[in-house]
Amino acid sequence: MKIKTTAEEGQYNAHDAYIHFERQKWAELRDNVELTLSEDDLRQLQGINESLSIQEVIDIYLPLSRLLNLYVKTQQRRHTVRDKFLNSKNDNVPYIIGIAGSVAVGKSTTARILQAILSHWPEHPRVALVTTDGFLRPNRELVARNIMHKKGFPESFDTKALIDFVAAIKSGKELISAPIYSHLTYDILPDKKLHLEKPDIVILEGLNVLQSASNYPDHPQRTFVSDFVDFSIFVDADTELLKKWYVQRFLKFRKGAFTDPKAYFHSYSQMEETQAIDISEKIWDEINGINLEENIRPTRDRANLILTKATDHQVDSVHLRK
Repeated sequence: MKIKTTAEEGQYNAHDAYIHFERQKWAELRDNVELTLSEDDLRQLQGINESLSIQEVIDIYLPLSRLLNLYVKTQQRRHTVRDKFLNSKNDNVPYIIGIAGSVAVGKSTTARILQAILSHWPEHPRVALVTTDGFLRPNRELVARNIMHKKGFPESFDTKALIDFVAAIKSGKELISAPIYSHLTYDILPDKKLHLEKPDIVILEGLNVLQSASNYPDHPQRTFVSDFVDFSIFVDADTELLKKWYVQRFLKFRKGAFTDPKAYFHSYSQMEETQAIDISEKIWDEINGINLEENIRPTRDRANLILTKATDHQVDSVHLRK
């Protein structure tokens, strides 16, 4: 994978900003961290088209959990210094981990694994997981704005509500609520909320959590979700693989969730497989692929850590920002 961007003035090689690890070298950084997840735990964490092995957790996610634990403990020590200076005792502010990447790359699985592992560290047992899908505008609003075909693009989110949410986390507010999105109905659940009560860590997973002013040169003074993120992870793979995984996931949904009469895409379950493949490829080419290249991948080189996946959905290399 080449991590490179071209600026108008000169050439900037983002690869120079990262330390590169092949899988085995990264795995050696585990430093005897024990695996606290069982086979049953792993099965519950699996994505819709991923075969999550114990070895993947050991090689990739245990070293990553060790790194994140060190970062969180460092922040907690800074809070202790602050309290000593102020001669007072204040609650620790939650540590926010942002996870970004394309549709079908496996962000949700990465987020769930980290939540499970990090919650076993005694320094930060309360780990909350929030997906930014909950901050998508309701379908009725997307239709009214004529952007239903851009669902998942930055403009389809209630960005102000999302920023207010992460700002509330960083303000140390004791109880915070977030909307919940249903992939079954393809819409926000109007009567349900996710409640966060004084978490130690919040994992924020979504397509556009790493967007910054560089993505909006006409509005450089805007506040972005990434302004509140303490550590960011980008899950990456070649575009051809991402499209393949999206189609595979679509076909599995067609035989699973889409068969529910309540499902937004229920009609797809009645189609022939060849027709379903054509439709899923069209959705990728006209929506998800464009969103990836225009909005998501340009944020990759802002991440603190990049996980790069290979053909078998396994992480084959890691890039850690220097």
